[in-house]
Amino acid sequence: MRLRNSALFTSILLFFLVSCSEKPKKKEQQSTAKEEVKDSIPQVAETVEPEVEEEEEEFLLTEENAIDFFFEYAKEEKANRVKLTTSMGSFTVQLYDNVPYHKANFIYLARKGYFDNTQFHRVVEDFIIQGGNSDDKATPLKRRKIGRYLLPPDAKKGYRHHRGTISMPSSERDNPHKLASPYEFFIVVKKPGSYHLDGSYTPFGRVIQGMDVVDAINKVPVGDGDWPWENVYILKAEVL
Repeated sequence: MRLRNSALFTSILLFFLVSCSEKPKKKEQQSTAKEEVKDSIPQVAETVEPEVEEEEEEFLLTEENAIDFFFEYAKEEKANRVKLTTSMGSFTVQLYDNVPYHKANFIYLARKGYFDNTQFHRVVEDFIIQGGNSDDKATPLKRRKIGRYLLPPDAKKGYRHHRGTISMPSSERDNPHKLASPYEFFIVVKKPGSYHLDGSYTPFGRVIQGMDVVDAINKVPVGDGDWPWENVYILKAEVL
């Protein structure tokens, strides 16, 4: 009897010891598995996370920097012709080299794509067509991205407002010095010219090809504010 009890006790003791010795192995396996999951997180982050590039500071033209900017721009820019393709045909203007700020401004805006999809928003028969504005939201957004500035008049170079002359209107802001609105332009249609404009506005070029298209635009029906009933678009301004 004692022998049977002793054997039973020994069996129970061995079972208990074996069970205890197996538990640390399970804990070690669980611990190793958790560490592998943790280690994989930074690895995934390193491979998937894209590099963040520093954004370049956006350049804006202002009243303070516009003149200096266009002075330097005119030195580098040798082109002096711009082709305007409209919804009624195309014409080409040649810009005067000795009116540097207005020439540089017009070419800069053309290269920036500002004039694309703007309109001839004012048409006065037998007088002018005026472009560079529109009635959509894209145009003021483009102006905001380029900057807010005016250009000084440059009307003493001897150029007059002959028929075909491209000139720049003065700003609608409080503007006793006739500072030019840089985003718009007008073309004289009247024969032989509109000379009462001389001295108040800055001629900076002339139409050298496609004046028949300018004349056709000048004949479109208009409504209040001289805005054409059917929009006449500048589809593209291309520096030649």
